[in-house]
Amino acid sequence: MIVDQMILDKVATRKTTYSDDKSSEKPLRSIVKAISWRVIGTLDTLIVSYILTGEIALATSIASIDFVTKMILYFFHERIWNRIKWGK
Repeated sequence: MIVDQMILDKVATRKTTYSDDKSSEKPLRSIVKAISWRVIGTLDTLIVSYILTGEIALATSIASIDFVTKMILYFFHERIWNRIKWGK
């Protein structure tokens, strides 16, 4: 148990810069991945919202908000995972 905690502490506190860690992705790549994934996700949200509401204007509003908020969340999710060495 103590060893597990030490390993988690090491992974969580390890700080590097992109220039020090050549295996990480550049932030621009994370942004492009976030946008491409959100286009797919937003189309899904638009279709589901339209099926549930029957109103294209409401479905478009829901999909637009979903696009922005989830793209921001995805970007930060990618950047955090990029710092974790586990599995690389």
